[in-house]
Amino acid sequence: MFGSLVTIGAMLGAITSGRITDFIGRKGAMRMSTGFCITGWLAVFFSKDPYSLDMGRFFTGYGIGVISFVVPVYIAEIAPKNLRGGLATTNQLMIVIGASVSFLIGSVLIWRQLALAGLVPSISLLIGLWFIPESPRWLAKVGLEKEFQVALRRLRGKYVDISQEADEILDYIETLQSLPKTKILDLFQSKHVRSLVIGVGLMVCQQSVGINGIGFYIAETFVAAGLSSGKVGTIAYACMQVPFTVLGAILMDKSGRRPLIMASASGTFLGCFITGVAFFLKDQSLFLGWVPILAVAGVLTYVAAFSIGMGPVPWVIMSEIFPIHVKGTAGSLVVLVNWLGAWVVSYTFNFLMSWSSPGTLFLYAGCSLLTILFVAKLVPETKGKTLEEIQACINS
Repeated sequence: MFGSLVTIGAMLGAITSGRITDFIGRKGAMRMSTGFCITGWLAVFFSKDPYSLDMGRFFTGYGIGVISFVVPVYIAEIAPKNLRGGLATTNQLMIVIGASVSFLIGSVLIWRQLALAGLVPSISLLIGLWFIPESPRWLAKVGLEKEFQVALRRLRGKYVDISQEADEILDYIETLQSLPKTKILDLFQSKHVRSLVIGVGLMVCQQSVGINGIGFYIAETFVAAGLSSGKVGTIAYACMQVPFTVLGAILMDKSGRRPLIMASASGTFLGCFITGVAFFLKDQSLFLGWVPILAVAGVLTYVAAFSIGMGPVPWVIMSEIFPIHVKGTAGSLVVLVNWLGAWVVSYTFNFLMSWSSPGTLFLYAGCSLLTILFVAKLVPETKGKTLEEIQACINS
């Protein structure tokens, strides 16, 4: 129950993130979510009873749920089209670095000290928000044209001609302003349904390959495969994520989103298949000396492949495919699906492994193959296109 409170809070944060982001702006939403995270970490640090711990976890989860939506959206709205994919991937890179650092320092700090350490990135973000501009597209959407021009000029540079980009954004916003306010049921209209299927589908694919089960129980998985200790494997898992996420960021605007996520899903299939074979051999008492080697190789292959594409690409595409007047509502739904999937996978992982360890890994491998098929059939390439051009492509 204690562990799941973060996910429950994140789901609630996801539900409200779109409206909050549209109402108080991208920077305002980041400030608010950071406030919840700081409150949550302080509640954990000063807790005297289980209730305070639970509230701390819930508040932290709520803040994470809001910020997991607003950061990709903010990056997509401020970035030039030729750099948007790589810059958006830096969000996933920072998440991975944070998780890796948490793995490492968590092995040497007690939980109260770890809660205090959680304040450092939160306070750093709160300070950093004073030095960055608001999203120009949001400023244009709410009618602050002077501030829009100042923010876009600040982002593009003092001597860069922004007139064409500014006109395109203003023309697009003017068209959207004539449309009625979006409700959740409006997302299922024919003009939005393809974007919704792509966004929700990618999040389902991301979670269905089992990352939160394998990631949360990495040490137990290695021990179950026959290793004497899962600690070395856990450290290797944490360290592998960072360089491969960096590689994904480099490839994002070179190879494109579609090839990257399909190659990544092929890698997660291979990793799950190898790990599943390892557990099958263990169950059959065959080649037992090879079982730990295959398990470690399979899991590390899986982690490397996931970090390159399956981790960052769905978040990048989610931030690109929705028009700005439905981005809040649609983004909330997509992020909610992601966190709900994370909870389902992490909750069911132990039950599935108890039922059949190889069967569980082969199930995740099958989901990886379905991901390749889904992307090949339905997901458009967004590399090198403005957000306005992406909308024209989806609606064509």
